[in-house]
Amino acid sequence: MSNSESQHTLLNKIDSPSDLKGLSLDQLETLAGEIRQKIIDTVSKTGGHLAPNLGVVELTLALHSVFDAPKDKIIWDVGHQSYAHKLLTGRRDQFHTLRTYGGISGFPKRSESPYDTFDTGHSSTSISAGLGISTAKCLGGEKSKVISVIGDGSMTAGMAFEGLNQAGHTGKDLIVVLNDNAMSIAPNVGAFSSFLSRKMTGKRFVNFRKELENFIKSFPGVGENIMNLVRKSDDSFITFFTPGMLFEAFKFTYIGPIKGHRLDLLLEAFSNTLHLEGPILVHVLTQKGKGYEPAEKDPAHYHGVGAFDIPTGSPSKGKTKPPQSYTEVFGNTMMELARENKKIFAITAAMPEGTGLVEFGQRYPERFLDVGIAEQHAVTFAAGLATEGYRPVVAIYSTFLQRAFDQIVHDICLPNLPVTFAIDRAGLVGEDGPTHHGIFDITYLRSLPNMTLMAPKDENELRHMFYTALSHPGPVAIRFPRGNALGLSIDPDYQTIPIGNAEILKEGKDLLIVALGSTVYPALEAAGALEDDGLAVGVVNCRFVKPLDSRLGELAASTGRILVVEENVRQGGLGGAILEFLNDRDITNVKIRRIGLPDQFVEHGPIDILRKKYGLDASGILKEAKDLCQGSL
Repeated sequence: MSNSESQHTLLNKIDSPSDLKGLSLDQLETLAGEIRQKIIDTVSKTGGHLAPNLGVVELTLALHSVFDAPKDKIIWDVGHQSYAHKLLTGRRDQFHTLRTYGGISGFPKRSESPYDTFDTGHSSTSISAGLGISTAKCLGGEKSKVISVIGDGSMTAGMAFEGLNQAGHTGKDLIVVLNDNAMSIAPNVGAFSSFLSRKMTGKRFVNFRKELENFIKSFPGVGENIMNLVRKSDDSFITFFTPGMLFEAFKFTYIGPIKGHRLDLLLEAFSNTLHLEGPILVHVLTQKGKGYEPAEKDPAHYHGVGAFDIPTGSPSKGKTKPPQSYTEVFGNTMMELARENKKIFAITAAMPEGTGLVEFGQRYPERFLDVGIAEQHAVTFAAGLATEGYRPVVAIYSTFLQRAFDQIVHDICLPNLPVTFAIDRAGLVGEDGPTHHGIFDITYLRSLPNMTLMAPKDENELRHMFYTALSHPGPVAIRFPRGNALGLSIDPDYQTIPIGNAEILKEGKDLLIVALGSTVYPALEAAGALEDDGLAVGVVNCRFVKPLDSRLGELAASTGRILVVEENVRQGGLGGAILEFLNDRDITNVKIRRIGLPDQFVEHGPIDILRKKYGLDASGILKEAKDLCQGSL
């Protein structure tokens, strides 16, 4: 497929959604093809969320053709479905900068465009946000429309149903568009997903009716009322088997299901909503990855991709084969440990591939669960397993684990249950930006009683940490970064790391650098450069944020200077923990400097660029260390 801009004859004329209004159906269909080509060409170079964006091209065109944005408010749930939206709303000429440092974001961002109604990056927020916007417009006497586009797995999260319930109760004007592609990142799971996608044909008809009846009855407080409504309805035999019955129980007017790649049907359906009032749900059936064969065949793999070769779909090749990623090391470790320990149970939230657990799920299906986009449920489900003697490992990205903070506090830490958290993508994650950087987990976890918090300096330490965690009698969190490990040879045997025991890598009388996780090797590099200047620099691989090694007090007092380095916000991070540690022991004659991330949300961009900008690479550590040691050089 050519990436020649000359082929985008219609797209090059679209500067805002108003330019769509005069186009014929044939022109809109041609434009859909040009948009797909533009998305494929761009993402093949920058990486990004390919399959979900290819699936909503016609849907986006129909929304912007019928509604009057930005007066009418369109909210994109999750946010990784907004590329076509960006192309149609004045960002065509900047689209080549997608997810690049200083370029446009891969997600909706209010500061980027007035057409971006709501900052999104996590799932299931659009209905609640849309209801809030609709309520505000009602209070202000405005008559414009509010459209929440949800789907791509977001309906597996409880928050979506909380929003539906409240929207139906208030009766405010709100259009919810359900993009039903039977996928989130991995294939959707759970009773509700089965309900939406099940076809009522063949011998499974009777069994489906029983399953659906049980599913409806399971809704607390409303299940029996729904069933009574079904039984009383004259056409109950038909409506009982449609998703519309469920949404109408939430007091939504249901429209659909509609074929999501038929522009004529979409335009008609959305035009019909212009004259309706109250909550409306438009059910649209789409294909994730539509228009690019590799993504159609494997939409989970092409959900989020790096740069790739368009004809083959293969990743763009580097000069050498990279080492395993930390994610792969974790997945292999789980496989090995589960072979010996029959109590290990792995849990993920719609991320089996992203967390490295696909093979684990295939080999040990009875000890694996993908709960969908339902992090709160994942954590409390793990708590239930732990009360029965199992050793659950909950593998969730750092940024998404934030959604389950209450469950970690009350269901895991308070009863001191032995649940292990595999916190992938801890620290800076790169091009996905502020909604995905995992830079708060140290802060929000180290304050919790009973929690043990670790971070490995390399892949071997990662393996030993999980081996240690799975014999510890309480909750453990292990944070590890996105990307490739260091390529070290794997230790043949697992080792237990004494809880709270830091690793003293170098001793020195002039300065002590206390580093954690991804910052340890850059700290060693900086220490070597300082030694060339005549300084004796000690380096400690902290390993444990909580509990801290008691020897740190003695080491701090002996040098008089500590430089703490971490890939987390400084507020409440490792540096803060060490300050508290020294203060509690009345160790006051120590100069301390902290390198971490500032009190702000970090922009998107390549990880190496961001680390350099915020002083988390060897040169940044060296600069701060020299400044701290000024007078001794």
